[in-house]
Amino acid sequence: MYVINPEQERREILKRYRELLNAWNRGTEERNHRMVRKAFNLAVTAHKDMRRKSGEPYIYHPIEVARIVATEIGLGETSIVCALLHDVVEDTNYTIEDIRQMFGDKVARIIDGLTKIKEQLDHTVASAQAENFRKMILTLSDDVRVILIKLADRLHNMRTLDAMTMEKRLKIASETIFFFAPLAHRLGLYAIKSELEDLALKYTEPEVYSSISKKLEETAVSRTQFINSFIYPIKKALLENGLVFDISGREKSVYSIWNKMKSKHVPFEEVYDLFAVRIVIDTNFENEKYQCWQAYSIVTDFYSPKQNRLRDWVSSPKANGYESLHTTVMSQSGQWVEVQIRTKRMDEIADKGYAAHWKYKEKTNSDSGLDRWLNKIKELLQSPDSNALTFLDDFKLNLFADEILVFTPKGEEKTLPSNSTALDFAYNIHSEIGNHCIGAKVNHRLVALNYPLKSGDQIEIITSKKQTPRDEWLDFVVTARAKSFIKDALKEQRKKYAEDGKSKLESYFRELKMEMNRTNLLRFQECNHINSSIDLYYKVALGELGLKELKECVQQHDKSGWLNIITRPFSRSKPNIPQKLADQVKNKFPGQALNEGSGEVEYRISDCCNPIPGDDVIGFMAQEGSIWIHRTNCSEAIQLMSKYGNRIVKTNWSNREAVTYLSGIRLAGFDKQGLINEIIKVISEQMSLNIRSFHIDSTGEVYEATILLLVHDTDDLNRLMRELKKVKGISNVYRISRLSEASR
Repeated sequence: MYVINPEQERREILKRYRELLNAWNRGTEERNHRMVRKAFNLAVTAHKDMRRKSGEPYIYHPIEVARIVATEIGLGETSIVCALLHDVVEDTNYTIEDIRQMFGDKVARIIDGLTKIKEQLDHTVASAQAENFRKMILTLSDDVRVILIKLADRLHNMRTLDAMTMEKRLKIASETIFFFAPLAHRLGLYAIKSELEDLALKYTEPEVYSSISKKLEETAVSRTQFINSFIYPIKKALLENGLVFDISGREKSVYSIWNKMKSKHVPFEEVYDLFAVRIVIDTNFENEKYQCWQAYSIVTDFYSPKQNRLRDWVSSPKANGYESLHTTVMSQSGQWVEVQIRTKRMDEIADKGYAAHWKYKEKTNSDSGLDRWLNKIKELLQSPDSNALTFLDDFKLNLFADEILVFTPKGEEKTLPSNSTALDFAYNIHSEIGNHCIGAKVNHRLVALNYPLKSGDQIEIITSKKQTPRDEWLDFVVTARAKSFIKDALKEQRKKYAEDGKSKLESYFRELKMEMNRTNLLRFQECNHINSSIDLYYKVALGELGLKELKECVQQHDKSGWLNIITRPFSRSKPNIPQKLADQVKNKFPGQALNEGSGEVEYRISDCCNPIPGDDVIGFMAQEGSIWIHRTNCSEAIQLMSKYGNRIVKTNWSNREAVTYLSGIRLAGFDKQGLINEIIKVISEQMSLNIRSFHIDSTGEVYEATILLLVHDTDDLNRLMRELKKVKGISNVYRISRLSEASR
């Protein structure tokens, strides 16, 4: 527990401030501390009675954010002043006008961008978080330092997240992995991006993070020995050739290792690229390319390179400004090793991103992909769409995209994300051209709308007034602009049919002597995998859904019981909805529902991650009032928590032994006689579990099997997977999160 000692705290505050100044002073030029000192004094005064959740003085936070801004990002005086003041307007009685009078317009504008929108009781705002992100991003068109300081703020918050409640940790970690880590990556801040990802994993999947971290520690000595042996001949040859350099082994982040384990379905021991060897050459700008390729030649003199694994981002830098040569070579011990070759300038840009990019901009004398990306974001900001959630999705869509350069029939250049189609190009020209597009000519050859474009293509769009946007267009366009215009056009089309479809559906419900209330509509939507009531009415109006499908849905409901509801009454008083639900569902089994007046609030198991007892879960209150149960590491839940943190409901499992849950596993290995019989024996006889489906595919001697079965909890599932791994012929066993994968 934190013990308050005013004198000790005063000394600690001054000590941290001096450390900030020392870190900032490491540059060669002389610093003027007057403005920074003034900002520090104001921050200390404004936050004097405030404390963090840990009990520490609040002022520790802005000082640390300023230190990150100065050292880890490399920004200057204005940014340090803004970092020290970033919470003053939001959390104290000082206003933007006060800041403007004391520090000028530029500082005031940056602080305004950093100040969150205060959450109001305005239920027309779908997501306060999305509004906050939108406001912050809007300032990007004026001053990118807003984003850089915000990333420093988020990094320090993530480093000190332990003091928060579990719900708050999950919300903040989800925002981080969904939005801030990709943003750091896009701005070239690789070191910050990696740390944000690792810290987010630490709180969304603590057991995974702890396990991988521990294994990295246990293998550190053997890894160091291997690296030293690997780099010895390279180091010697580089010195003989007169290169000035630094060579070292860099450990991959915990998050990237976990991603590799998940994508390849392998344990930690089978992830071979746990580290990369990095060569950083100290040379002048004119000799950079030559010396990087010289180093590459030396590396491949000793180790054979893997075909198709050379990445030349020296000749063509990444869109975020990243420059480096990457190659993967075979070591003498039979292990593949990634080698990264770059110069000191390139290394600084890789770690400090946009700030370093501007430092060298004059020397390189060219706009980077990062500049082009920022210009594209400025265009996005001018969109008339005022919906913050749509804006956030569109922005997220543009975060990672690499780019291609294509041409109009008149030779005008257009930059699009890679994998863009002819239809994306049409919408890039104008929304009406996109809406009426029926095809295109690419390099004078007729192609379909979904034709993927390549750099250098010249495109002519063909239109027809009879053409209108279709649902399937959303399956192949990749640009945010195209998706937005198609969705808007489809929404207008659906509205025209909605009334007719609603009327038809009401008659179908009456025929079955059922009420067409919200709950029953949701059930019918779920049966047909439809997201909204307007889409449902539209399909009914077109005749795609009718009485037959409604009857089948009711029968499915009666057979499986997955739509059954157990209700219990509670107080009719109506406090704040999220808090009320949080209080009611604490320690309750997610098959119960809450009953408020005549409306029902149901718990629903999400099929995107298929949680079962033993999984860490959260409840998310959807707009229609039901609570969806997700695993905390579910990608969809992470998106929801990052956008609607106020709708998170604390949820725990109960009655774990009373009910069984459908879950799935996938096996792979080499086929042998009697294998299926052995698998069934382990599941049915040894584990006493009920198999619901068993599907196996084989190619030659290799097979892959998918099994759906009923389990009580994760203990059942984990024990089963351990036992199956003992069976000869099974080389890999892993859990399926999305049960729809079972048919693949």
